[in-house]
Amino acid sequence: MAIPTQHHVDLAKFAGQRLMTDLPPSKSTLADRHRSYSLDDVHMPADTLRIGAVAYLNTKPLIYGLESAVADFGSLQLALPSRLASALHREELDVGLIPVVEYLRHRSQYRIVSNAAIACRGPVWSVRVLFRKEPRDVRTLAVDEGSRSSVALTSILYQSRFGRIPELVEFPIDASPEDSNADAVLVIGDRAMRPERYQATFLTDWDLGEEWHIETGLPFVFALWTARESRFVTPELTKVFEDCRDQGCHNVEAIIEQYSADYGLTHQQCRDYLTRYLRFQFLGEEQAGLAEFLARCQSAGLV
Repeated sequence: MAIPTQHHVDLAKFAGQRLMTDLPPSKSTLADRHRSYSLDDVHMPADTLRIGAVAYLNTKPLIYGLESAVADFGSLQLALPSRLASALHREELDVGLIPVVEYLRHRSQYRIVSNAAIACRGPVWSVRVLFRKEPRDVRTLAVDEGSRSSVALTSILYQSRFGRIPELVEFPIDASPEDSNADAVLVIGDRAMRPERYQATFLTDWDLGEEWHIETGLPFVFALWTARESRFVTPELTKVFEDCRDQGCHNVEAIIEQYSADYGLTHQQCRDYLTRYLRFQFLGEEQAGLAEFLARCQSAGLV
């Protein structure tokens, strides 16, 4: 089964919303995914394009063949979403698949590179809030170290539904949700999948993609390929990202075969995640979803 993709997007129209102004197989081990990543010690030649991507299963279709595709002019590094965003801001990366809220915070400087993205329309399965008590009674929320867009999304949902945002407390990347004493815990990636394993400890949960869709009827965009300066955006790089995305979607069965066991998923669970829950494009509906997210972030003072 291949994931259907579309190639054409009216980027100039979206630029008018002041969210964009320019557009011209990598493998990780289980240890890689849970390591405390740091890009501080990476030193590349000045003429090498430094590219960073998320070290989660949801990225595999986007980076399918990317390491070899950029081998002549760049390097690919994997890290947590929040650390990619920090590295791009510190100019330790030139292009990164970063949390969308970080793009919005720096949208006057940053540029979206392609229409390849991580998004959903409805449940996403890998971004979740686990509740020890009823959502309206939550006073403290432990937030996943790897997340930024999901923290903003949870805050927006709370502001909309209950008129307040819970106190945010730290939730280390190597901790278990059960280890937190907070009223609710935000988890992303591997830890959010298969929520039934948390039923003994938590009362209920929100799938944040589903909750956003209930609120707005729109897709939610979690991550975009983003360059920190327009000089890094070229038609050639745009084509590389979109070709790798298209190849990854076409070869999704190979990705399932390679990675499902590493993530503790059956082939069907992995297939559902990559083909039913996730979308890998940034087109009209996704652009509308991002515009709505920007408006709500601005209203809440988050960007």
